[in-house]
Amino acid sequence: MSTDAATGTLFLVSTPIGNLGDFTYRAVDVLRSVAVVLAEDTRHARTLLTHYEIPTHCEALHEHNEAKRAEAVVARLKGGDSLALISDAGTPLVSDPGSRLVRAAIDAGIDVVPVPGASAVLSALVGSGLGDGPFTFIGFLPRSGGDRTRAIEALATLPHPAVVYEAPGRVADTLADLAALCGEERPAVVARELTKKFEEFRRGTLGALAAYYEKSPPKGEVVLVVEGAPPAAPPDEEELRMQVRTLRADGTRSRDVMAALMAEGVSRNVAWRLANEP
Repeated sequence: MSTDAATGTLFLVSTPIGNLGDFTYRAVDVLRSVAVVLAEDTRHARTLLTHYEIPTHCEALHEHNEAKRAEAVVARLKGGDSLALISDAGTPLVSDPGSRLVRAAIDAGIDVVPVPGASAVLSALVGSGLGDGPFTFIGFLPRSGGDRTRAIEALATLPHPAVVYEAPGRVADTLADLAALCGEERPAVVARELTKKFEEFRRGTLGALAAYYEKSPPKGEVVLVVEGAPPAAPPDEEELRMQVRTLRADGTRSRDVMAALMAEGVSRNVAWRLANEP
């Protein structure tokens, strides 16, 4: 927390992801109280501000000007003005601009205060029926190449659900890529137009969903939730013992037998026990 009473505060205000009713009293009060609202798209922001009769001046801060504007914004905060950052929808910095500004404000000793609210990540997750514990938010996958393949391979091994953002025109291709690397039978959910009139949760397997959206491309905002990888089957100890006997017959020492078993995913305790059995 800042110790200088003269400095302002940077508020990170969550906005509705579709339904204008999903806005908190606190968020309205904050946006009315600050000197300026920094918005990803001022035209989009003005619709929200007008709806809630918020007269505060609005200025643009987006991915193309954030690096250039951050220093001036921090100077204004240090001068005593409190400012609010909003994105087009949902929580700022979640697959949206703002991280550079927040880091600069923190480095300058400015108080950064989140004002929570709507979140497409959490709305999709809790409505999917796939998760009630840990999850991983992926955001947008790389569009192509090795980076995309590696990202999906990493997602495929997660033991808990993954949440992915995707543009509607790319949903079928992304589901097909996920099915290829995660398995066509992996459960998944496509959440579309969250909080809006035509909100939809379509549940199924990655293979079935990929086939459906190939024929029926979705419209509107889309979030994908992919079930975590199933737990690995326990190793067959009799097969492991046969492997141990083969290694011993080749003159492999017990510690190297143990290392070979662990390299295949066998737990340390089981590997030690099998490597040292008479």
